[in-house]
Amino acid sequence: MKVGLIQHAIESTTEKTIAKTVSLIQKASHEGAELVVLQELHQDRYFCINEDVACFDLASNWESDIAFWSGIAKENNVVLVTSLFEKRSAGLYHNTAVVFEKDGTIAGKYRKMHIPDDPGFYEKFYFTPGDMGYNPIQTSVGKLGLLVCWDQWYPEAARLMALKGAEMLIYPTAIGWFDEDTEDEKKRQCDAWETVQRGHAIANGLPVISVNRIGKEADNHGVLDGIRFWGNSFVAGPQGEIIVRASHDQEEVLIVDVDLQRGEHVRRIWPFLRDRRIETYGDLTKRFID
Repeated sequence: MKVGLIQHAIESTTEKTIAKTVSLIQKASHEGAELVVLQELHQDRYFCINEDVACFDLASNWESDIAFWSGIAKENNVVLVTSLFEKRSAGLYHNTAVVFEKDGTIAGKYRKMHIPDDPGFYEKFYFTPGDMGYNPIQTSVGKLGLLVCWDQWYPEAARLMALKGAEMLIYPTAIGWFDEDTEDEKKRQCDAWETVQRGHAIANGLPVISVNRIGKEADNHGVLDGIRFWGNSFVAGPQGEIIVRASHDQEEVLIVDVDLQRGEHVRRIWPFLRDRRIETYGDLTKRFID
C-alpha cells in the first residue's frame, strides 16, 4: 500500500493553509497514495502555545470542517487521516482525529487521550481528554491504530491498539523545540521522540507512521519566542527500521510503500504477544506503586 505523509508549515491565514494542504493531498493522490496522513491540527497555527479563550472559536466550524474534508477525500479517492478541533458542547472541546474513507464517509474518529500542559504546549486549557478509548478504525486500506501527538510517549496506548488488531500505528503530531535550547538538547529531544515510536513498532510488530509540521510559529502574546517545529516525519517498519524520513525544515510529500504482511512475518519470529505474562501486569493500572 502506498501511504502519503504531508509535512508542511502554516500560511498567514487559515484559508491559505487549508488551500496548501489540499494541493499537497492532490499531489500525494496523483503519485498513487491510497492513505494520506496529515499533521496534528493542520488547519491552523499551533494555538496552544498560549491560553486564549478566543481560540475556542477555531472549533466553531466543526460540522463544516467535516463536510469539507469528506469532500477532499472523495475527490482524491484516498483514505484521509485529519486532525481537527472538535466543539462537542459549550466548554467541552476535543483534539480529534477523523478518518474519511475513499468515498467521503467517516470511517471513524479518535479523541486524543493524553493531554500535555507544558510551557508553549498548554493543551489542557483547550482539550478535554478523550473518552472513546483505544479502538482501531477499520478502513478499505487496513485497520488503523490512530493516536495523536502526546500519545506517542505512552507504550500502553500503542499496545492496546495492537491488542485490538491494529495493522499499523499512526501519529499526527505537532512537536518542536525552542531556539534558545542548546544544539545537544535539541538533538536529544528529537532522538527521544523518534526512538520511543520506533520502540512501539518493535514491541508490537507493526509499522508506525508519524507526521509532524515544520516552521517557526510565534507566540502572538509575546511571552515566548516561539516554537520551531522539527519535522522529521517518518515511517518505521515492524522491527523499528526507518523506511523513510523527511527533513527537519522542508515541506515534503513523502510517498512510501508500506507492506502490511511484513508484520505477520516479524511476529512469527518475534512472538512478543504470545510471551506476555498478562497475569503479572495488574499493577499497570496504578498511578505509582509505592
